[in-house]
Amino acid sequence: MAKFIVETSARHVHVSQADLETLFGAGYQLTHKKDLSQPGQYACAERVDVVGPKKTLTGVSILGPVRPATQVEISLTDARSIGCAAPIRESGDTAGSGACKLVGPCGEVELTEGVIAAKRHIHMTPADAEVFGVQDKEIVSVKIDNEGRALIFGDVVVRVSEKFALAMHIDTDESNAAACGREVYGTIVK
Repeated sequence: MAKFIVETSARHVHVSQADLETLFGAGYQLTHKKDLSQPGQYACAERVDVVGPKKTLTGVSILGPVRPATQVEISLTDARSIGCAAPIRESGDTAGSGACKLVGPCGEVELTEGVIAAKRHIHMTPADAEVFGVQDKEIVSVKIDNEGRALIFGDVVVRVSEKFALAMHIDTDESNAAACGREVYGTIVK
Protein backbone atom coordinates (compact mmCIF):
# COMPACT_ATOMS: atom_id res chain seq x y z
CA MET A 1 0.00 0.00 0.00
CA ALA A 2 1.39 3.40 -1.03
CA LYS A 3 2.35 5.75 1.80
CA PHE A 4 3.20 9.43 2.08
CA ILE A 5 4.94 11.60 4.64
CA VAL A 6 2.72 13.36 7.20
CA GLU A 7 4.13 16.74 8.22
CA THR A 8 3.10 18.91 11.15
CA SER A 9 2.41 22.48 10.12
CA ALA A 10 2.92 24.69 13.17
CA ARG A 11 1.28 28.11 13.53
CA HIS A 12 2.44 30.56 10.89
CA VAL A 13 1.58 33.70 8.94
CA HIS A 14 1.50 34.42 5.21
CA VAL A 15 1.78 38.15 4.46
CA SER A 16 0.98 40.46 1.58
CA GLN A 17 3.74 42.83 0.45
CA ALA A 18 1.78 45.83 1.77
CA ASP A 19 1.35 44.26 5.22
CA LEU A 20 5.00 43.13 5.24
CA GLU A 21 6.07 46.74 4.69
CA THR A 22 3.74 47.99 7.44
CA LEU A 23 5.19 45.41 9.85
CA PHE A 24 8.89 45.68 8.87
CA GLY A 25 9.34 48.93 6.93
CA ALA A 26 9.04 50.35 3.43
CA GLY A 27 10.55 48.20 0.68
CA TYR A 28 11.16 45.29 3.05
CA GLN A 29 11.84 41.84 1.56
CA LEU A 30 11.46 38.51 3.35
CA THR A 31 14.64 36.74 4.47
CA HIS A 32 14.78 33.13 3.25
CA LYS A 33 15.72 30.90 6.20
CA LYS A 34 15.01 27.35 4.97
CA ASP A 35 13.08 25.58 2.25
CA LEU A 36 9.86 23.76 3.08
CA SER A 37 8.68 20.52 1.48
CA GLN A 38 6.44 22.30 -1.02
CA PRO A 39 8.43 23.70 -3.98
CA GLY A 40 9.01 27.45 -3.75
CA GLN A 41 7.76 27.70 -0.15
CA TYR A 42 10.15 28.66 2.64
CA ALA A 43 10.38 29.61 6.28
CA CYS A 44 11.56 33.17 6.88
CA ALA A 45 13.77 34.70 9.54
CA GLU A 46 11.04 37.26 10.26
CA ARG A 47 8.53 36.71 13.05
CA VAL A 48 5.49 38.61 14.26
CA ASP A 49 3.23 38.61 17.28
CA VAL A 50 -0.38 37.50 16.76
CA VAL A 51 -2.62 39.39 19.17
CA GLY A 52 -6.10 38.24 20.12
CA PRO A 53 -8.58 39.63 22.65
CA LYS A 54 -7.31 37.34 25.45
CA LYS A 55 -3.63 36.66 24.76
CA THR A 56 -0.69 37.09 22.37
CA LEU A 57 1.22 34.41 20.46
CA THR A 58 4.75 35.80 20.30
CA GLY A 59 7.35 35.14 17.63
CA VAL A 60 5.11 33.44 15.06
CA SER A 61 6.97 32.45 11.88
CA ILE A 62 6.29 34.03 8.54
CA LEU A 63 6.32 31.73 5.50
CA GLY A 64 7.31 33.01 2.08
CA PRO A 65 6.92 34.08 -0.58
CA VAL A 66 4.53 36.99 -0.07
CA ARG A 67 0.90 36.32 -0.99
CA PRO A 68 -1.91 38.45 -2.39
CA ALA A 69 -3.60 38.53 1.05
CA THR A 70 -2.38 38.09 4.61
CA GLN A 71 -3.47 34.87 6.32
CA VAL A 72 -2.82 33.51 9.83
CA GLU A 73 -2.91 29.72 10.31
CA ILE A 74 -3.23 28.56 13.92
CA SER A 75 -4.53 25.48 15.71
CA LEU A 76 -7.93 25.45 17.40
CA THR A 77 -6.10 25.35 20.75
CA ASP A 78 -4.22 28.53 19.77
CA ALA A 79 -7.50 30.18 18.72
CA ARG A 80 -9.17 29.41 22.05
CA SER A 81 -6.06 30.54 23.91
CA ILE A 82 -5.93 33.98 22.28
CA GLY A 83 -9.71 34.37 22.09
CA CYS A 84 -10.30 34.57 18.36
CA ALA A 85 -12.30 32.61 15.81
CA ALA A 86 -10.40 30.28 13.46
CA PRO A 87 -12.81 28.41 11.19
CA ILE A 88 -11.47 25.24 9.58
CA ARG A 89 -10.74 26.20 5.98
CA GLU A 90 -8.49 25.48 3.05
CA SER A 91 -5.62 27.91 2.66
CA GLY A 92 -6.76 31.08 0.91
CA ASP A 93 -10.42 30.70 1.95
CA THR A 94 -10.48 33.54 4.44
CA ALA A 95 -13.76 35.36 3.70
CA GLY A 96 -15.58 35.85 6.99
CA SER A 97 -12.83 34.16 9.00
CA GLY A 98 -11.31 35.26 12.32
CA ALA A 99 -9.75 38.61 13.16
CA CYS A 100 -6.53 39.50 15.00
CA LYS A 101 -3.75 42.04 15.14
CA LEU A 102 -0.23 41.41 13.84
CA VAL A 103 2.64 43.30 15.48
CA GLY A 104 6.05 43.68 13.87
CA PRO A 105 9.08 45.81 14.72
CA CYS A 106 7.88 48.77 12.61
CA GLY A 107 4.11 48.65 12.83
CA GLU A 108 0.85 46.83 13.33
CA VAL A 109 -1.75 45.35 11.00
CA GLU A 110 -5.35 44.93 12.13
CA LEU A 111 -6.87 41.97 10.27
CA THR A 112 -10.66 42.00 10.09
CA GLU A 113 -10.47 38.48 8.62
CA GLY A 114 -7.74 36.02 7.70
CA VAL A 115 -7.37 33.76 10.75
CA ILE A 116 -8.04 30.09 10.00
CA ALA A 117 -7.29 26.59 11.24
CA ALA A 118 -6.04 24.89 8.09
CA LYS A 119 -8.13 21.98 6.86
CA ARG A 120 -5.96 18.87 6.86
CA HIS A 121 -4.85 18.11 3.34
CA ILE A 122 -2.58 16.08 1.08
CA HIS A 123 -0.50 17.80 -1.61
CA MET A 124 -0.14 15.62 -4.72
CA THR A 125 1.06 15.91 -8.29
CA PRO A 126 -1.29 14.58 -10.99
CA ALA A 127 0.96 11.49 -11.23
CA ASP A 128 0.64 10.94 -7.44
CA ALA A 129 -3.15 11.29 -7.67
CA GLU A 130 -3.21 8.60 -10.34
CA VAL A 131 -1.15 6.24 -8.15
CA PHE A 132 -3.46 6.82 -5.17
CA GLY A 133 -6.64 6.72 -7.28
CA VAL A 134 -7.88 10.14 -6.16
CA GLN A 135 -8.63 13.49 -7.74
CA ASP A 136 -8.34 17.16 -6.84
CA LYS A 137 -10.72 18.28 -4.05
CA GLU A 138 -11.67 14.68 -3.18
CA ILE A 139 -12.24 14.10 0.54
CA VAL A 140 -10.51 10.99 1.92
CA SER A 141 -9.57 9.37 5.23
CA VAL A 142 -5.95 8.79 6.20
CA LYS A 143 -4.64 6.20 8.66
CA ILE A 144 -1.53 6.88 10.71
CA ASP A 145 -0.10 3.84 12.48
CA ASN A 146 1.77 5.03 15.55
CA GLU A 147 2.28 2.70 18.45
CA GLY A 148 -0.28 3.51 21.12
CA ARG A 149 -1.88 6.32 19.11
CA ALA A 150 -2.95 4.89 15.74
CA LEU A 151 -5.55 7.20 14.28
CA ILE A 152 -7.71 7.61 11.19
CA PHE A 153 -8.22 11.22 10.13
CA GLY A 154 -11.41 11.88 8.18
CA ASP A 155 -12.23 14.96 6.12
CA VAL A 156 -8.80 15.16 4.47
CA VAL A 157 -8.89 17.17 1.25
CA VAL A 158 -6.71 16.09 -1.68
CA ARG A 159 -5.04 19.01 -3.46
CA VAL A 160 -3.57 18.21 -6.86
CA SER A 161 -1.15 20.42 -8.79
CA GLU A 162 2.02 20.07 -10.84
CA LYS A 163 3.50 22.59 -8.38
CA PHE A 164 3.12 20.30 -5.35
CA ALA A 165 5.28 17.63 -3.72
CA LEU A 166 3.63 14.59 -2.11
CA ALA A 167 2.98 15.31 1.59
CA MET A 168 0.07 15.49 4.03
CA HIS A 169 -0.19 18.51 6.33
CA ILE A 170 -1.84 18.49 9.76
CA ASP A 171 -1.71 21.08 12.52
CA THR A 172 -0.13 20.68 15.96
CA ASP A 173 -3.38 19.61 17.64
CA GLU A 174 -3.83 16.81 15.12
CA SER A 175 -0.17 15.86 15.31
CA ASN A 176 -0.32 15.55 19.09
CA ALA A 177 -3.51 13.45 18.89
CA ALA A 178 -1.66 10.91 16.73
CA ALA A 179 1.65 11.18 18.65
CA CYS A 180 3.44 12.15 15.46
CA GLY A 181 7.18 12.37 15.74
CA ARG A 182 9.77 13.41 13.21
CA GLU A 183 9.00 10.92 10.46
CA VAL A 184 5.44 9.67 10.20
CA TYR A 185 3.65 8.16 7.22
CA GLY A 186 0.00 7.84 6.30
CA THR A 187 -2.10 5.73 3.96
CA ILE A 188 -5.43 6.51 2.36
CA VAL A 189 -8.22 4.24 3.58
CA LYS A 190 -11.49 3.83 1.72
